[in-house]
Amino acid sequence: MSLQPWLGDSWRVLAGALAAQRLHHGLLIVAPAGYGKRALAEAFAAAALCTQRDAEGRACGRCRGCQLLAAGSHPDFVRVALELRDDGKTRTEITVDQIRALSQRLAMSSQFGGLQIALIDPADRLNAAAANALLKTLEEPTPATVIVLVADEAARLPATIRSRCQRIDVRPPSREEALAWLHAQRVDAGRAQAALEASLGNPGLALEWLADATLDLREGCAEDLAALARGRRTAYEIAERWTADRPELRLWFAAALARDEANRLARGETGAFGLTARGEIPKLAAWFGRANRARGLLATPLRPELVLLDLLRTWPMRANPGRG
Repeated sequence: MSLQPWLGDSWRVLAGALAAQRLHHGLLIVAPAGYGKRALAEAFAAAALCTQRDAEGRACGRCRGCQLLAAGSHPDFVRVALELRDDGKTRTEITVDQIRALSQRLAMSSQFGGLQIALIDPADRLNAAAANALLKTLEEPTPATVIVLVADEAARLPATIRSRCQRIDVRPPSREEALAWLHAQRVDAGRAQAALEASLGNPGLALEWLADATLDLREGCAEDLAALARGRRTAYEIAERWTADRPELRLWFAAALARDEANRLARGETGAFGLTARGEIPKLAAWFGRANRARGLLATPLRPELVLLDLLRTWPMRANPGRG
C-alpha cells in the first residue's frame, strides 16, 4: 500500500512500535480530512495482521492474513463506521450498540493467535453513550488488542478517551510535497497551485475539488463577497443562495478569501474586493474567526440562513461602495 510522502514520519512511529511489540492498546490518528490519515490507519492495520512484513514494516499483500483482509473476511479485524438507517441514509453518529458489539467481539481470543485490530472511523462521531462504552473498553483492554481511532477533530472526543490513547498527529505536507504529489496524480502545475491555494495547502481536498468542479463554488463565493462589499448585492440575497447549496463549504471558502484579502492589504496591494485601507485588516481577521465559528453553528439547531445572514452583515464594505 503506497502512502503519501508526508506520512513517512507517522508511519515510522507506528511501524517501529509494531516491530518492537510496544504498541499502545489505543491509537488516535488525527489530521484534517484530506491529509491521508485513513490510508495510514489502513496500512497499519494491514501490517499488524501480516505475517511477512517487508523491510519498512509494510504488509506483503500476499500472505493469508493480507488476502483475508483484502477480501473483508479477516477474523481478527473489525471496523466500526457510520451505519445506514432504516430509510437508507447514513447515520451521523456511531451508536452505543455498535461499541457494545465491538467490546463483545474483542473479548474473544484472536483466531489466528496474533493481534486483534479494531478500526473506529470516524471516531469523532461517537455519541455520548458510545463514547462512555468505549471508555470502559479502553480502561480494561483485552490482551493483544489494538483499537485504532481515526478523527478529523480530536477535540470532539472526550478528554478521558484521548488520555487513554497514544496520539499520532499527521504533519501537514510542505507546499513542495503537496505540489509534487498532485503532479503525480496527473494534475498540471497551474491547476494544482490554484487548488492548493483554495484548500489552504490540503492536497487531498485539492484533488477532490479538482475532480468535482468544487473550485467553481469558490469563484462564486468570491463574486458574492465582492458584490456585497460594493453594495451591489445584499447580505440577505447571498445568505439565501449559500443556504441552498453547501453552506459549510461556502463558509470554508469565505473564511479563506477573507484571510487572503487581509494578506493582500498587508502587502500594500488593493484587495480583490475593492478594499484598500490597512484599517480593514483587523476587521477581516475578526470576520475570518466569525466565519469559522459559523461553520460550527451550522451543525446546531439554529437556522442556517440566520447564521449566514448574521455573518454576512458584518462583511467589510468598500468605501464609496456605489462607485466603481
